[in-house]
Formats: sequence, C-alpha cells, structure tokens
Amino acid sequence: EVHLVESGGGLVQTGDSLRLSCRASGFTFDDYGTAWFRQAPGKEREGVACISSSNGRTYYADSVKGRFTISEDNAENTLYLQMNSLRLEDTAVYYCNAHRVLPPRDYWGQGTQVTVSS
Repeated sequence: EVHLVESGGGLVQTGDSLRLSCRASGFTFDDYGTAWFRQAPGKEREGVACISSSNGRTYYADSVKGRFTISEDNAENTLYLQMNSLRLEDTAVYYCNAHRVLPPRDYWGQGTQVTVSS
C-alpha cells in the first residue's frame, strides 16, 4: 500500500526555520517527480517546489526562492523541504506529492500545518 507521510510542521515565529519531511512507503521515488504544495486558508493549493524526474533539477515558486530548499534522500525514501526566513504568508498546510506519467501515478500526503506568527 502506498503512503506519503509528512512531518515537521509546527508553530514558529517570523524569521525562524523548519524542515518538513515526507516519507514514502509502498513505492520509491525513482522515476517520480516530487513536489511540495501548500494551501493557506481561503486560498487554492499552490506549488512551492519540485524536483524533476527527468533531469533532477529543482524549481521554486518566486515567493520562496532563496528561502526554501527541496531535496530527496533516496536511501531513506524521504523528501524534504528546508524552510528558512519564514514569513507570515508562509502559513499554510503543506503537502508532499509524488507523480509520474507512465504509468500515471499521483500520490499525496495528508498534509502538515505550518503556522508562522509575529
């Protein structure tokens, strides 16, 4: 059975750092693109960062570029999101995602809450 389980969220102050983890079971990240999304209250889910399955490159939303870093530990089958210099507007539920085209697969974690206070 496939699972993605996030952890590492919490309540922090502006300027603090957090590292989110997403551990996969039932499959490996090989041949999958991976990503972090977030959804703030009253807003649509948005992409934050991703790792391309084709070339391993990383991509970031403009709002987090230079502050967040996405990475994978294939030995641990875990996806990470290092978040530095957190801002109030980073408050959201963060979801990890793994996807592939052939055969089509799209897996989501249950989400982890990140709250940034002043």
